[in-house]
Amino acid sequence: MTTRTDAPTRREQILREAARLFAERGFHGVGVDEIGAAVGISGPGLYRHFAGKDAMLAELLVGISEQLLTGGKLRVAESGASPEALLDSLIEGHIDFALDDRPLITLHDRELDRLRDSDRKLVRQLQRQYVELWVEVVRRLHPALAEPSARSAVHSVFGLLNSTPHLGRSGSLPGRAGTAELLHRMARGAFAAAGAPGAKGATGSAGAEGAEGAGGVAGA
Repeated sequence: MTTRTDAPTRREQILREAARLFAERGFHGVGVDEIGAAVGISGPGLYRHFAGKDAMLAELLVGISEQLLTGGKLRVAESGASPEALLDSLIEGHIDFALDDRPLITLHDRELDRLRDSDRKLVRQLQRQYVELWVEVVRRLHPALAEPSARSAVHSVFGLLNSTPHLGRSGSLPGRAGTAELLHRMARGAFAAAGAPGAKGATGSAGAEGAEGAGGVAGA
């Protein structure tokens, strides 16, 4: 799922291939045998790792929500830098996800409603916590930005970053580094516009001065 330096376990290989196949052909368009063939084991052999396709889907969607939240909290805990640098770090982490785990974005958009109620509620809970982590950092950088406006800005930036499955074929893009840099600049611009003096959602000139002194242009 996320980039790692050690070799993936068999379970992780299964999840990666399941995500790819589900995203390409839909959850109901993929059989257990096909997932097994993609990782070099028999379909029935998958049942040593997962109870079935529903369990794979749940682990994929709950798992990535947990990873994003845990990674975000870690970046906040480890950062002694300015709010702007911290927001930049959060953006970099989310861009890594958006570029490296595109099938999971597609899965979330198409298949979230297939999860059991308990799993779907858990995904939503983890996502809300992840959003609020960003909102806190954005408002540290732009204290003039009202909380509802900061939350809307965060959701909008997520929409931008999570658009990667729709960017077209890899040959038509500027490459991973170029795409990451472009997304970063666009996200920074979105937060800067939201927190600019006079923008809707700002609390007035005094608040705008506070935001300017707190770090200037936000990074996303």
